[in-house]
Amino acid sequence: MKITVDEEKCCGAGQCVLIAPEVFDQRDEDGIVVVLEPEPPHDQHALTREAAAVCPAAAIQVHDTP
Repeated sequence: MKITVDEEKCCGAGQCVLIAPEVFDQRDEDGIVVVLEPEPPHDQHALTREAAAVCPAAAIQVHDTP
């Protein structure tokens, strides 16, 4: 799994950080998402997918890797 984000779309809601704090954080100055783990470990995949699904701006993309 690989994570990418579109910072232009991010509205700073912070749902991703609440759901998957080991994978996502927010910048202090504007709340825009920061990816801490662009290729999260397997035990974080379900939470990462959930975080992407609830993102109100659809700024998080999850890409499956072989």
